[in-house]
Amino acid sequence: MKQETLDLAVALRYDGEGAPRVSATGKGLIAEQIIALAKEHDIPLYEEPELVQLLSAVELNEEIPETLYIAVAEIIAFAYQLSGKEF
Repeated sequence: MKQETLDLAVALRYDGEGAPRVSATGKGLIAEQIIALAKEHDIPLYEEPELVQLLSAVELNEEIPETLYIAVAEIIAFAYQLSGKEF
């Protein structure tokens, strides 16, 4: 992520069942910590400020809204491609 976009971050968890869930959100220092933790664990990062804004409104551990399924599916596909996994 670019330095100027570190003011907001959202982490998603997807176990293959149901819809992805919001597992962490944060602004400022918390956003930087979420991103640092993702990098430390080789979790792919995807930068889309408008989507992050929408996802940050979802309560922790709640499934993402149906209106965001396509956008988040593209992120999951991106992550799978980076990891070399097939789905």
